[in-house]
Amino acid sequence: MIWLVSGISFWAVMHFIPAGLPGVRKQIISVTGEKAYRGVFALLVVIALVMIIAGWRSTVPVVIYAPPSWGPNATLLFMFAAVVLFGAAHAKTNIKRVIRHPQLNGLLLWSIGHIVSNGDIRSLVLFGGLGLWAFVEMALINHRDGEWLKPERASLKSEAIGATVSVVVFLVLIALHPYFAGVSPLPA
Repeated sequence: MIWLVSGISFWAVMHFIPAGLPGVRKQIISVTGEKAYRGVFALLVVIALVMIIAGWRSTVPVVIYAPPSWGPNATLLFMFAAVVLFGAAHAKTNIKRVIRHPQLNGLLLWSIGHIVSNGDIRSLVLFGGLGLWAFVEMALINHRDGEWLKPERASLKSEAIGATVSVVVFLVLIALHPYFAGVSPLPA
């Protein structure tokens, strides 16, 4: 469990620096340069992910509550919305005109969906920890950036492409979930 908690904490602190302490980020970039900063940040993200994965795999899943029977169905809906939001964060879409932080909101939905379906301590730590991070990160970014400037309207073609990509990514994640998570996400 220590690796899981440490990995999530490392992930959070690493992301809180640019979001909550932009002056520190600027100082680091002034010393190292933008490319080096981005390279080190990417390396630290990978290290945090390795710590989280190692922690997940080494933690015994002790059950602390019984998930509701409707949990898997709800999780599929949450996951589809999460994939759409993740995609919207990286594409020209009108979702960004309605939701300020689509990727972080997607991660929050991912977290909630998985908490609904899993009643063990390691799931609560992983999904609850990352969900809490996403919530705090949004608040920090809002404080740092101030007023929300909504993007220009996206075309119908752009929306259609984004929706199609989201459906394909969702289906691929469903198909691969047993291989990277060890369980099928489809209700039995």
